[in-house]
Amino acid sequence: MKDVAKRGHARRCALALGSALLLCATATVAGAQGTPMEIVRATLTKSNQIVTGPGDHNSKLAALKELLRGFLDTDALGRKAMGKHLDGKSPEQVRQFLDLFRDLFIRTYVQRLLLFDAPDFEYGEEKVSGTTATVNTFIVTPRDKFAADYVLEKQDKGWIATDIKIEDVSLAENFKSQFDRALAKDSFDSLLQRLRNKLESKSDGGIS
Repeated sequence: MKDVAKRGHARRCALALGSALLLCATATVAGAQGTPMEIVRATLTKSNQIVTGPGDHNSKLAALKELLRGFLDTDALGRKAMGKHLDGKSPEQVRQFLDLFRDLFIRTYVQRLLLFDAPDFEYGEEKVSGTTATVNTFIVTPRDKFAADYVLEKQDKGWIATDIKIEDVSLAENFKSQFDRALAKDSFDSLLQRLRNKLESKSDGGIS
């Protein structure tokens, strides 16, 4: 029962914990070379240094945003999250969505990272199969320990993260559920407008 309760709590906290882990997985240098584990280890350290180091909120926000852009493939994450809803859409509509998703995703998750005390991290296995890799890590807080699996793909500029799973809860799938619910009620263009409104209002919530 204890394991079930822990797993349930982890699922409820997937977005919040995922935000911290996601940003901690930001590469220290855009397109950093090295094994997936080496990159994750180095970037966890760098992200903690930014969060706990000197500087005001805005300067840390800017630094983390820059790092995130160099590591996470938000286009891949956005396409996974939208799935079939991008079928039949014009290149312009797809690009509008991906740009809005990137800006909202980065802003929301970077800001959330600054609300957390920097956690400790432990490392598990690195599994590489061709151009895909998974790096197992754990986020350790004073009260809990959660598994965080980083899914990376090998691209020309190095290993890039395309998804993160918190206790087997995929961030891409989490967003997909939100988009499915939204598009069951509204049109694609209405969703784009809702994303624009989120950015303009500086809201820190989901897309609903």
